[in-house]
Amino acid sequence: MEPKNLLFILSDQHNREFAGCYGSDLAQTPHLDALATRGTRFDNAYTPCPICVPARASLATGRYVHQIRYWDNAHPYTGDPPGWGQRLMHAGAEVTAIGKLHYRNATDPTGWSEQIDTLHVVDGLGDLRGSIRSEKVERLSAAKFAAEAGRGESPYTRYDARTADHAVQWLHRRGQGSDDRPWVLFLGFVLPHFPLVAPPEFYDLYDEVPWPRMYGEEERPDHPVIRDMMQIMAYDRYFDAERIQVARRAYCGMVTMLDHCIGRALHALEEAGLADSTRVVYTSDHGECLGNRGMWGKCNMYEESAAVPLIIAGPELPEGKAVDTPVNLVDCYQTVLDNAGLNLTEEEQFDMPGHSLFGIANGDPPRRTILSEYHAAGSVTGFYMIRDGRWKYVHYVGYDPQLFDLVADPHETIDLGTSPDHADVVAQCETKLRAVVDPEAADENAFADQAALIERHGGPDAVRARGDYGYTPAPGEPVRFYSN
Repeated sequence: MEPKNLLFILSDQHNREFAGCYGSDLAQTPHLDALATRGTRFDNAYTPCPICVPARASLATGRYVHQIRYWDNAHPYTGDPPGWGQRLMHAGAEVTAIGKLHYRNATDPTGWSEQIDTLHVVDGLGDLRGSIRSEKVERLSAAKFAAEAGRGESPYTRYDARTADHAVQWLHRRGQGSDDRPWVLFLGFVLPHFPLVAPPEFYDLYDEVPWPRMYGEEERPDHPVIRDMMQIMAYDRYFDAERIQVARRAYCGMVTMLDHCIGRALHALEEAGLADSTRVVYTSDHGECLGNRGMWGKCNMYEESAAVPLIIAGPELPEGKAVDTPVNLVDCYQTVLDNAGLNLTEEEQFDMPGHSLFGIANGDPPRRTILSEYHAAGSVTGFYMIRDGRWKYVHYVGYDPQLFDLVADPHETIDLGTSPDHADVVAQCETKLRAVVDPEAADENAFADQAALIERHGGPDAVRARGDYGYTPAPGEPVRFYSN
């Protein structure tokens, strides 16, 4: 493919059901729908980890979490191993980030020529309390999740509006300037990540939204690891029927505001005369459960959490195409290099699990097993998920697995993990998983690294005393810790 500029747009916590181009009318997303119409939509895209910091480290480096050991939201990316940004800068490209990155800080060599108003983890440390995984104690910020939901403005809605402003200004400058270097512009939006607050012009678009799936107590998962997660991440304890409607209306409004911000950037790309020389990637770091199964947030392997929207568009890419080949955000590394006309180094060819999305879109699907894994807050053990055709297999170290038939049961209502009739499928899936990762070894490494981190910060008591916070504040906003 001919090298082009790249506009890479990453949102935070976008459940792909809330996008018109994925066949849903839950939320209005006209700009994403138009992007999909003139590009390629991936219908089985997954995050390498359903929580922010590890997912973003994997996206940057093209490696799975167990390979790079950025396990949770207290292990932020520092630039080691180098990511695609370093490769592009070495090749002479301009690589600019605007908005949320969620790395350790703005000074580490993480692969940016320039950072504009970027968001990073709290105090360069992140969520230390989430690294204490041996205790089944409710997260202290859980009550805040339901209480904050509603109609209005939040620091995140203001921050995304500001990020869109920066993007428009940057693109106009680039279109009018004389700099002919190739460029990548990364836009990191925080919506629709909680707090679940939407400005009135977006909130009021939604009078009523459907009730969460499998919300009744008798419908919820009975797997012990999921039960423990729900006890620790106890968001639903603070919801009633009214709060559920408010929260889901707000989420829909936030998705539409996100779409509006993306539309502003895409319009600026056209106005600046850059559209014909630029490819566009849109995706999200993970999804959002939004009350399904009584769960809120992410941090599990159900489709609403682990699956992500993924759209690519631009020169030499198919238009109006839907791809059902499973892909993963680790594929973004090769995709960005492919866009710039760069090849993997010999070392990268050895340990990179990804493939260029451009090649997959153009009819070259790889033979491989994709992985999502989780070792962060609320998990009493390591979670690992693979897709094998119609089957979705979830492996829990020390516990029974889960198995879902996504063709017959797309909403994962029937767990076949312990079904005698599916023992052969479970065994085949486990073999494929173990070809990608040693789950016990990775689980042991995660717990060891997290224990060492906690000790470096004074031990469990000192980390608990630091407190808990619900989400990383936008730049310039104070962080509020919740303590026992």
